[in-house]
Amino acid sequence: MKTHIIHIQKWARAEAPNESTLYQQMVSEGLEPYRWASNPQDIFPAHEHKYEKVIMIVAGSITFGFPIEGEPTTLFPGDRLNLPPGVMHNAVAGKNGVVCLEAQRSVK
Repeated sequence: MKTHIIHIQKWARAEAPNESTLYQQMVSEGLEPYRWASNPQDIFPAHEHKYEKVIMIVAGSITFGFPIEGEPTTLFPGDRLNLPPGVMHNAVAGKNGVVCLEAQRSVK
């Protein structure tokens, strides 16, 4: 049975996140994050992955849409998305673009 539980964790601290801290958090979980950035309003058409996608926002914002699974959500600095394999999603970078740390977790 396929599990399609999209987990979104919002940044709960008063201070803004630090890229190094977010990176170290991901590494401590056994992930190998890489940094990527997108221009304002860049569009990523609907697609899916064969792996779990883990993404943390460093700067800017990005709105993920889930055409089959649920409502769209906008992520801001410090927010995290754990997206299971096989979940169709699209995205649009915010008005100031976005900088993210992303990692992949293999399916066993």
